[in-house]
Amino acid sequence: MAGCTDPPDGDAPAAADSIAATASETDVVGAPLDASDDSLRMGRPTPVTTRPGYENQPAFLPDGSGLVWTAIHDGQADVYRKIEDEGGPAPVTDTPESEFSPTPRPGGALTLVRVEADGRQRLWRYRADGTPDAPVLPDADSVGYHAWLDSSRVALFVLGAPPTLHVTNVNTGTDTVVARRIGRSLQPVPGETAISFVQVGPDSSVAVHRLDGESLTTRRLTTTPTEDPTGDHAWTPGGHLLMTTEDSLVAWRRGRADWRPVAALDTMNVSRLAVSPSGDRLAMVVAE
Repeated sequence: MAGCTDPPDGDAPAAADSIAATASETDVVGAPLDASDDSLRMGRPTPVTTRPGYENQPAFLPDGSGLVWTAIHDGQADVYRKIEDEGGPAPVTDTPESEFSPTPRPGGALTLVRVEADGRQRLWRYRADGTPDAPVLPDADSVGYHAWLDSSRVALFVLGAPPTLHVTNVNTGTDTVVARRIGRSLQPVPGETAISFVQVGPDSSVAVHRLDGESLTTRRLTTTPTEDPTGDHAWTPGGHLLMTTEDSLVAWRRGRADWRPVAALDTMNVSRLAVSPSGDRLAMVVAE
């Protein structure tokens, strides 16, 4: 069954222990994904993480060699990584601060949302050894999630009432608010300079929208299969959009009016989704 397993998308938390206090028990699970034709098929899920606690926010590395995700152990949030055929999970970060939302940046770097000692929530770049380098956007606070449009422009989910979608140029600092009342999931659209996101409309309807990276205009793509405003979704390289309902993984693509079932999820409480760069693997967050 689909559900929200992250800390509440409210104001920025004051410290890592307050995040841990609200975090649910979740694991990252992987499954084969077959997109060899117009239909999709999901294989048998297997656990990627098995430790008690919060394991969430998975993202595939750009070369598809493995996954990174956020884990909270003993009240501390750090980023972990698992490379295929290289044993179990290994920590990427080990700092007094908490790190969330690991996201590959074009060019191979990794950017993270860091909850700093003074309560600010800023986007940071990290060195290859997992040590923090510097804020990507020194003046941007209350960042919850992010996705890169290209090497110099990033889309930001900024916490607030309501949460807002910003596009910021990391070289010039130019910041543009492009949407309000958005869900937390920001996803690059395959083959395009564009980001998809979920937005709650004035009539409380929930739909997936596309942000064009050139014009910074948005347009509606399709109504979501449920009215869950968190908006967790992912794209396959072939253009299938994946979301979950209470008991199924479903897919939509342009030119279709309906969402079609991919796999039954009646025994799993699934939230976040991530698809490998080659489209052959799916990562899901499942409540323990």
